Amino acid sequence: MNYKSVYFIGIGGIGMSNLARYFLSKGKRVGGYDRTETPLTQALQQEGAFVHYEDEIEAIPAIFTENKEHTLVVFTPAVPASHGELLFFRVQGFTIMKRAQVLGEITKTSDAVCVAGTHGKTTVSSMTAHLLRQSHIDCNAFLGGILKNYDSNLLLSEKSHITVAEADEYDRSFHWLRPWIAIITSADPDHLDIYGTEEAYRESFEKFTSLIRPHGYLIMKKGIPVTPLTDETVTVMTYGEEEGDYHAEHIRIGDGEILFDFVSPEKKITDIFLGVPVKINIENAVAAIAAATRCGATDDEVRHAMRTFGGAKRRFDFHIKSPSIVFIDDYAHHPQELAAAISSVRALYPERKVTGVFQPHLYSRTRDFFEDFGQSLSLLDDVILLDIYPAREEPIEGVTSQLIFDRITSPEKMLCRKDELLEVLSHKQLEVLVTFGAGDIDRLLPDIESLLRRNYSVND
Repeated sequence: MNYKSVYFIGIGGIGMSNLARYFLSKGKRVGGYDRTETPLTQALQQEGAFVHYEDEIEAIPAIFTENKEHTLVVFTPAVPASHGELLFFRVQGFTIMKRAQVLGEITKTSDAVCVAGTHGKTTVSSMTAHLLRQSHIDCNAFLGGILKNYDSNLLLSEKSHITVAEADEYDRSFHWLRPWIAIITSADPDHLDIYGTEEAYRESFEKFTSLIRPHGYLIMKKGIPVTPLTDETVTVMTYGEEEGDYHAEHIRIGDGEILFDFVSPEKKITDIFLGVPVKINIENAVAAIAAATRCGATDDEVRHAMRTFGGAKRRFDFHIKSPSIVFIDDYAHHPQELAAAISSVRALYPERKVTGVFQPHLYSRTRDFFEDFGQSLSLLDDVILLDIYPAREEPIEGVTSQLIFDRITSPEKMLCRKDELLEVLSHKQLEVLVTFGAGDIDRLLPDIESLLRRNYSVND
């Protein structure tokens, strides 16, 4: 791409920001708009990007508006078509691309390992990237979370021909990609505001499988309702925790550690320690190791990398782990994600009371899955349910957190406004606290952590 300037509408999004960082690394002038200032937008500014927070054409520096031949405009589908800056660039005839289209162009010249799925894709792509980064193979990576080992969602390599990318199904974005290796972690219905039906949602994953290049590989979670439409030269394999072509065996859980053996059709890698020892990460690790070994990572490199994997921020992220209190944060925002995360907490702490704070994400998702949310949250001992985080949506009449609340059967439950949460937590007897959600609940994490450290005398 021979543009001198790249302007992002929605630059603070996790997927947009790694592209912004990529173009900064290439010496391009980078700028953009986002609705709110966050640590991520602040980091981009420190790295050299121009960022502003009002939808005002006059606020855009002239270097991005004066010469349409030199400027590429990138937008996220989460931005409404009525957005003033987006309309301006359209009317003026600038080249405008979706974020996924740009990622597709970047990855065309490499061997792309693309991870798709309703849930699990950020963890699996992050694990895969770390496995390759710590091996002699190395990789580039465009991730959907901040990988703690590198404090970034972008990894760049001068020597590697492999690119790991998270393949986002929202708005069918992953149809711009052309994977060499594709991983599908799950296909539980979501984004029905875009797809309309569960069948259309699953068909989009089947379309994704048809995009795998000849002589490539599809590694798919065993049992998911996706019928591959791959080229006849593509090798299709399955994975799972304890079943599939790739799986784990001799799983050992105890003393805060998880250890297992990885089994593939070709070999077995024994005694793999999980750096983030939660049960759901066993199958996530199986998928990542399958891809990494297919790329050429050795057994010893796999063992070392999995032990040192620090995880992605907001993916089963331990903030406090002490005898008096455990505090975990997780991005889970779909009923199946919630159930898997809560089950993993219970496996780690079977004798302790588990309290969960959940912030529902999107009115449409709440409307479509409130029964399932209620069922998943009922796995908790105590539920604190916040108001819906709207993100890009306008309210839908009759759709509130009350729909979920009425279906929760936990012994303790309460509705709570976000601005009341700290006060509520200060009066509870907590043993394990988990915050869930994809909205802005993460902004409360420092205050929650400070409160818990103070109340439970945690000094580490």
